[in-house]
Amino acid sequence: MKKGILKDIQEYTPSSYEDFRGELFTTWKKDEFKNIFGIDLEFVHDKTSVSKKNVLRGIHGDSKSWKLMICNYGELYYVVVDNRPDSPTYKQWDWDVLTAANRKMLLIPPGFGSSFYVMSDLAVVNYKWAYPGAYPDVEDQFTLSWNSPELNIHWPTKTPILSERDA
Repeated sequence: MKKGILKDIQEYTPSSYEDFRGELFTTWKKDEFKNIFGIDLEFVHDKTSVSKKNVLRGIHGDSKSWKLMICNYGELYYVVVDNRPDSPTYKQWDWDVLTAANRKMLLIPPGFGSSFYVMSDLAVVNYKWAYPGAYPDVEDQFTLSWNSPELNIHWPTKTPILSERDA
């Protein structure tokens, strides 16, 4: 992450193999990532988000999910907010730019809200989820206001396209 405030957010950029056909890289390999991140996660759920330019998704999170995020196409301004009340960085945020070209992945632990703003014409984002028990759907998640004066997040726009939930 850019400011490095949120030490619990881990960033990883996989190596890749490139030749005349294109590029190949690994986004998840259990034993290798256990060594890299120091956490034994069992990913049980994947989602893909396709979003248009100027869309802002989030800030959502829950108390039990780990998320591994990667931008497979396009360019994102990615924001993470610490929403753990007992944390010394409670309500602090950090950001980074995730792109298909830089292949950065973020591992986001439970208790953090995450969000992104689409800077390219289109963006495709893959979420890998690890959580115990049932999926923490909307009723189990928290939502923080993207333009909360308390958080004071510096977004690339003041007029994003928002869902009803995020507005």
